[in-house]
Amino acid sequence: MMIDKRIIKFLSLLEKNNDRAWFEAHRPEYENAKADFLAFVEKLIPAISVSDPSISGQLAKNCTFRINRDVRFSKNKSPYKNNMSAYFNREGKKGNGAGYYIHVQPGKSFMAAGIWQPEGPALSKIRQEIDYNFSEWQKITGATKFKKHFPNGLSGDNTLTRPPKGYDESNPAINFLKMKSFVTTTQFNDADLYSPSFVKVVASGFGAVKPFIDFINQSLD
Repeated sequence: MMIDKRIIKFLSLLEKNNDRAWFEAHRPEYENAKADFLAFVEKLIPAISVSDPSISGQLAKNCTFRINRDVRFSKNKSPYKNNMSAYFNREGKKGNGAGYYIHVQPGKSFMAAGIWQPEGPALSKIRQEIDYNFSEWQKITGATKFKKHFPNGLSGDNTLTRPPKGYDESNPAINFLKMKSFVTTTQFNDADLYSPSFVKVVASGFGAVKPFIDFINQSLD
């Protein structure tokens, strides 16, 4: 199954007309795009569950995010997001631990896996697990399937400049231990979204990083 072109068409227009009056005038188009995205997520859940049974049985409506933005603490007061997205976690959308994310936005779509900015105690557990089992971590993140679907590896955008407390710069795992998030992403262009096999492409990518997800979640258990 693919991403319906109506989704991208609506989001492209919304990006240029991000205000409540326009949105309400075009609510039927939004409702169609929302239904199309939910249909895609409904197909994606069982596809992911083939490799990760903990996702099985989850409802599409409980995995997707609202299009309304929380503008209370933001300088950007645009009321709506310019994307549609969904998150899959063994404990549900709001669950702790690592999971899978799909983001659909004109020209900026991507899939991601991992955990974003875990709180201090969880971050310490993940770092300790990487330090104790670095050879396993290297095997997982260096696996052929991992690199095929996520060739850019882990994002280094969210890292410390100095080693975290308790670790030395000479530690062979130091580049990973400095990370404050453990996330890998792959970008898609709009043409990728329209492929009839797009669900399979995303599910295959998530299946390839299942050991990565497991490693993080086991460190937190």
